Amino acid sequence: MTEIAQAAGAPPSGVRIVAIEQYGAGPFGSLYLADLGAEVIKIEDPRVGGDISRYIPPAQVGSESLFFETFNRGTKSILLNLKNPGGRSVIERLVASAVALFSNLTGDQPDALGIRYSQLAHLNQRSVCVALTGHETSGAETRLSAYDALIQAESGWAALTGDPDDPPTKSGLSIADDLAGLTAAIGLLSGVLSARATGVGRDVDANLYDSSLAMLSYPGTW
Repeated sequence: MTEIAQAAGAPPSGVRIVAIEQYGAGPFGSLYLADLGAEVIKIEDPRVGGDISRYIPPAQVGSESLFFETFNRGTKSILLNLKNPGGRSVIERLVASAVALFSNLTGDQPDALGIRYSQLAHLNQRSVCVALTGHETSGAETRLSAYDALIQAESGWAALTGDPDDPPTKSGLSIADDLAGLTAAIGLLSGVLSARATGVGRDVDANLYDSSLAMLSYPGTW
């Protein structure tokens, strides 16, 4: 996919995206952007040994695993403590040269880490700040944990999966994570298009729960 996209001059080619993400949902979305030719710089937390997916078996050796490589191929990676002044200085320099900052955190963390548009616009007025969270970024549910199986149950997907007489069943794939990642990637591209037209960036919010509810489509209507 990368060779085809680059040969065709896909729009993300040559643009930089800073990605504060780990495990599945965020990396699945930024993976598609990297495949389309974007330069994705992944930020990993050195205090916990980087992305937790580095340590998922099978075929896991040291800080590398097939799981990690599947979700992060084609991306660059640096270890950076965002709560350290030196780390903050580095992230600010990266944002100044990037079209977007893409984060995959709990809902209260983007504000706490200072990575919302209002907190970064002075560095790059065109920057697009994408927050992919489990639930909302403001309100009572900002700190709720979210993972694929929980979201499949909470949104009603599990009740639609399997035989009619069976109990609710999770899909064999982590499709709630994957769908939310793609939703956030589409939001990022839309924000970048808007910034190119207006010269002004923005926040773009996406979350696992809302993305999954929207995917109910016609069963939800029924």
